[in-house]
Amino acid sequence: MTNRTAESSVQHHLNDGQPLGQSALAANRSIRTASLTAGVGLLLISALAGFGNFVALRGLVTEGNAAQTATDIMASNGLFRLGILSLFLTVALDIVVAWALYHVFRPVNNGISMLAAWFRTAYAAAFMVGIGQLIGVLRLLGNDDYLRVFSGDQLHAQALLGFDSFNDIWYASLVLFGLHLLVVGYLAYRSGYVPRFLGVLLGIAGLGYVIDSFGVVLSRGSWTDVSFVTFIGELLFALWLVIWGRRISVGTSRFHDDQVEQGNDRVAG
Repeated sequence: MTNRTAESSVQHHLNDGQPLGQSALAANRSIRTASLTAGVGLLLISALAGFGNFVALRGLVTEGNAAQTATDIMASNGLFRLGILSLFLTVALDIVVAWALYHVFRPVNNGISMLAAWFRTAYAAAFMVGIGQLIGVLRLLGNDDYLRVFSGDQLHAQALLGFDSFNDIWYASLVLFGLHLLVVGYLAYRSGYVPRFLGVLLGIAGLGYVIDSFGVVLSRGSWTDVSFVTFIGELLFALWLVIWGRRISVGTSRFHDDQVEQGNDRVAG
């Protein structure tokens, strides 16, 4: 078969018989669905993580006072459990969002999009380990017979240490999350279909999380989270995905060029 015939075949029969227009439309529909999935997931994560971490967990912990912390957790045991459950749900949603964003930015660069997805997946796995420490706190403050070998003060101290371990693991895992946002910000900036200022804001948000992780380790006193301010980029990006993501159009020329090149490679092989 000649190259001229091969090019004609590729142009008229893309994706095993799909015309170019149908191929581009199908690709756009796929990206728009992934965009909506990622946007809704990000908004749900914001709500669940906000409730779980700042209301149900931190709201019951008195820093440096193990006895008061144990008393408050036992008095609001149901709220504490709901907080843990909400964090479990955020982990599941993080996995969904990671791979939805992979599909959103795959047309920009497949390999870099995959890297971003794996960064967020690794973060979710590390965060799950941290949540396990909170389950240990519940066990320590339970009424199991084997715990009677410890005094009340010892149990309370260990429970507070368990919460501190959760925080330590979470802050360490934020390095991975920050790298994820840096890569997503780069992809958004280069995409041509996401506003560039959102890419910049996502990059700033990623840097904020990385700074927080190292700041907690390097600071000698208490650390004020930078991400409380820089996270605005994530929120705006989530809203954009939900509201405008359904209008994403990556352009037919890119798909045309890619498909022709792939078709020529198949024919040459």
